[in-house]
Amino acid sequence: MQIQPPRHLSSYIRHYIFLENAGSERKSLRLFTDGSTGLILSGSQDLYAANSGHHIPSSFFYGQPSGYKDFMAEGSFSMLAVVFQPYFFNILLKISAKEAKNQIISAEDILKNKLLVFQEGLSAGTDPKMIISQLNIFFTQFLSENISSDHVLIKAVQQLMLTNKGSVSSKELEQFTGYSERHLERKFEDYIGLTPKKYGRIIRLHHFINLMKKNSASESIAALSYEAGYTDQSHLIKDFKSYIGLTPNQYLKTQNKLAINFIEL
Repeated sequence: MQIQPPRHLSSYIRHYIFLENAGSERKSLRLFTDGSTGLILSGSQDLYAANSGHHIPSSFFYGQPSGYKDFMAEGSFSMLAVVFQPYFFNILLKISAKEAKNQIISAEDILKNKLLVFQEGLSAGTDPKMIISQLNIFFTQFLSENISSDHVLIKAVQQLMLTNKGSVSSKELEQFTGYSERHLERKFEDYIGLTPKKYGRIIRLHHFINLMKKNSASESIAALSYEAGYTDQSHLIKDFKSYIGLTPNQYLKTQNKLAINFIEL
């Protein structure tokens, strides 16, 4: 179940995703990059990093992924993902997005017990829509503080890149911001965790995914890759494997797509 935030929070939160598993079987989950950061809240499920087997905190922030992360969930669980606009991680946690890249950070270590009420609600089986309404109040109160001019700039650049499906040149960004390419790169890495060039590649990839979902039966992968702005299909395949760990056809055949950047393997 995917739920949109209220309009006044949409500049900071992309959407909420509620996941639930009532059975006892093991679930393999993959989170892959869409340029976003986020927060995973859960009651008490057993969640492990698939590559290491290390236990993951029941509630955690995830920094900007450079590719994909695989998790194993044991038994029944209720999980709520808050998918941030990429720069909200920096606003909320007040740490560099570059330093937190690819990191899993315990929510308790950052916000102490402020999220405990939401975790308890998930454990108790509270209606997730009610929990999300409470989270909307929590984030609204947090954002009552002033947002810096740098965040306003990064948001404007992000919207420009989204509007142009990631195809914005360094020169165009220099003209738009008044900053040199290197200066803007430093700001982007600090607030989003990626350079504008890498962020543009992710936007283009997800533009292709949207095209593929709409036209998979009528157009070839090659034709859609050109439409999305790739110079050839090999560049598309390279990005797909790097960021998602699958080929386009494998992704299409994945039955349980929980969200645009979250699938069950």
